[in-house]
Amino acid sequence: MAAEGDKANFGVAGLDDVTAGGLARGRLFLLEGSPGTGKTTIATQFLLAGAAQGERSLYITLSETEDELRAGAASHGWGLDGVDIFELVPPESLLDDEQQQSLLYSSDLELGETTKRIFEAFERARPERVVLDSLSEIRLLAQSSLRYRRQILALKHYFSRSKATVLMLDDLSSEANDKTMHSVAHGVFRLEELSPEYGAERRRMRVIKYRGQRYRGGYHDFVIDTGGVRVFPRLISAEHRQPFAREVLETDSTQLNALLGGGVERGSSVLILGPAGTGKSLFALAFVAGAAKRGERAAMFVFDEELGLLFERALGLGIDLQAMVDGGQLFIEQVDAAELTPGELSERVRRRVEEHEVRTVVIDSLNGYQAAMPGEQALILHMHELLQYLNRRGASTFLTVAQHGLVGDMKAPVDVTYLADTVVLLRYFEACGRVRRAVSVVKKRTGAHEDTIREYRIGRTGITVGEPLTAFQGVLRGVPELVGENQQLLEAPEE
Repeated sequence: MAAEGDKANFGVAGLDDVTAGGLARGRLFLLEGSPGTGKTTIATQFLLAGAAQGERSLYITLSETEDELRAGAASHGWGLDGVDIFELVPPESLLDDEQQQSLLYSSDLELGETTKRIFEAFERARPERVVLDSLSEIRLLAQSSLRYRRQILALKHYFSRSKATVLMLDDLSSEANDKTMHSVAHGVFRLEELSPEYGAERRRMRVIKYRGQRYRGGYHDFVIDTGGVRVFPRLISAEHRQPFAREVLETDSTQLNALLGGGVERGSSVLILGPAGTGKSLFALAFVAGAAKRGERAAMFVFDEELGLLFERALGLGIDLQAMVDGGQLFIEQVDAAELTPGELSERVRRRVEEHEVRTVVIDSLNGYQAAMPGEQALILHMHELLQYLNRRGASTFLTVAQHGLVGDMKAPVDVTYLADTVVLLRYFEACGRVRRAVSVVKKRTGAHEDTIREYRIGRTGITVGEPLTAFQGVLRGVPELVGENQQLLEAPEE
């Protein structure tokens, strides 16, 4: 038996977080969404959570058969033991006189008779949790908005006298302007399904109304997997502030540390910007290797490159990613932007930071991450919350962005430079008949940095950064001019 004053939990991962603990007991709630959004799955999890706590649960169905409900539950590995099912739908043998006495066809009954049958089922079970699926059948029987509203109010008052927590499902098959249940229900939850031009469908939910209760507003991504629905509550960085020491993290390269003004501060974000092939991922790996040497854990979320190729490339530069993974110092995940929602990615990052104490996070790259977002503005807002969260948890974040073009006036697909604490710019330039690479730090919030431009090369020992290119101008334009006597260029890497 539930304790007085507590809430009826959903039993859905993340949804109790969104609703601040679940549903207020003894109240009527509405779960609405078009067919296929997951209403029945959530409702089943709600009843199973009650049964697991010793509460009597009742599923009243006017649209699906008991066999369909049990088959759906079995697909998730659930048995419906402890859940009473009462159906008002016809079997295939409706014309068999012997079968007509056991099951009733709702559209053949008057609305009052249907309601009476629901009450009788309730009186037999005396449940503490009730699901009514679905309101569209009752709406069709009522035939008018006034009669429908009166019938819903009658159900609400009846259930409330029995202190039952009721979840009514609605498939939104009526007119869009019908808000009858919104005014009657204690809380309203909306499920939505989005169909992108390419990739899997995306699902999201939000709380439209919850009387007398603070809840997590806005849209929250969710998925339906084997095992049920999982909701990914929208990340609010202000809820995750914690104290930590803002120490400076160095790399193995003295020149790169000098360029960065000593290194990168813990709890800050670094954006590595440059065209394809300049080594953005390898610069990020240098900081991952530094974290491993300090005995810390790092996590990489890779959008654009196949992991086998990344491991092989890194090993050729003296960085053994596989050894880090085997030693528990590195968590690396291949991310498919066509399959993963932004909310699920944030949840994965949070799990690594909070459960595995990861202190260095790499997202490679934002170009791939943008593909998972509906628009540039959504990407910027989402990245703002994610970066703020990581900064407040004391994790250093490294983001890569591939610019369009190779030399000259290059543009990034999305401008997030103002979000990052440090911006590292990588460029190609031509000198002495060779294509060369240059690195500079154009922004650093947390301290001073060099305003020089240094050449770097990528070889068997990793990234080698040279001295400042004081004898050149025009390096960032891609066409440098020699203005001094000493070229100060690095020698070509050995074959």
